[in-house]
Amino acid sequence: MSTTSHNSNNTSLSPIINESNQRRCAACKYLRRRCSRDCQLPVHQRAQAAEAMSAEAYWRVQDPVYGSVGVINLLQQHIYMNQRELARTRAHIAIHTAQLEAHVAHRPAHGPAQFDRSPPQDNFVLDTTSTSLEFNHLPDIS
Repeated sequence: MSTTSHNSNNTSLSPIINESNQRRCAACKYLRRRCSRDCQLPVHQRAQAAEAMSAEAYWRVQDPVYGSVGVINLLQQHIYMNQRELARTRAHIAIHTAQLEAHVAHRPAHGPAQFDRSPPQDNFVLDTTSTSLEFNHLPDIS
């Protein structure tokens, strides 16, 4: 009778042991301990850890010296260069916006400038002896 009770105790304990084994990460299984809450490889991150190790191994094969760190540094350089370009572009936009606002502020209050659309009379004389144009009169645009 004690044998049967002993077997029933083993069967009732085995799912608990199996559950605790399944909850442990590979490192904790190797060290034969339970995973703590601050474990480096918790159960819900096993797939991510495996993918990260696989990616690091791939980049180590591609670049034996720097591995994935070389790729990270390269990407950080790209980010830095793009941030600098974005800052320069924003500065150019700010300059052009300020110039536009200054131009609009100096406009006459009575409306936009009206230009004479009739063809100019005697604004330039074509010298047939040379190929240069001589301007006798340039109208004020402002």
